[in-house]
Amino acid sequence: MSDDHLYKLSHFERIGELRDLAPEQVNAFLAFDEKALAPGELSVKTKELIAVAVAHVTGCAYCIEVHTGKAKQEASKEEVAEAIMVATALKAGSAAAHAVNAYNSFDGRGSDEMFKASYFERMREVAQQGGEAFEAFMQFDRAAMKGGAVDAKEKELIAIAVAHVTGCPYCIHVHTMGAKEKGITTEELTESVMVATALKAGSAMAHGVNALNAYDR
Repeated sequence: MSDDHLYKLSHFERIGELRDLAPEQVNAFLAFDEKALAPGELSVKTKELIAVAVAHVTGCAYCIEVHTGKAKQEASKEEVAEAIMVATALKAGSAAAHAVNAYNSFDGRGSDEMFKASYFERMREVAQQGGEAFEAFMQFDRAAMKGGAVDAKEKELIAIAVAHVTGCPYCIHVHTMGAKEKGITTEELTESVMVATALKAGSAMAHGVNALNAYDR
């Protein structure tokens, strides 16, 4: 192939080749993906907003294209934008939250238990050391999570899904508790996590078209 572009929307047309090359595995994923995004305790609209948010964390251009298109059928541009802001806050927040582990390591207080809920108490120190930059982030985080075009409960569901992709145990804990206070059920929680699972797996499969392009060069 002579095309130097690594990402083009037309490349996604090769996704069918993956199904030809690994039919059992691809068909199994597609069956799961369909069920994960189907309406249940959460509406299609909420699930697609979650999908858009997660896609912005996995960085999959193809997933962003596909799920923004699907979200557009159910949600407004303002709702899509707010979902993206939640993803932005959670992706940045996961980095800030892990500072407590860095502090433990710096102070020689690390142990074999890498994550404990009590470690998160050191965020007060992070806030003090972070100064204006930390406060500016917290102002953004509060604005991102505040109910608007997307209500606060839905934003917590989006946050939980994104936290499962960033892999931040503190974020999962904080936002699950926040969602529980807003009336989330375990069924809604699980459906949110399944959308995140589908999008994280889907981003890997979608990038398979780039692998095919690279293989054929």
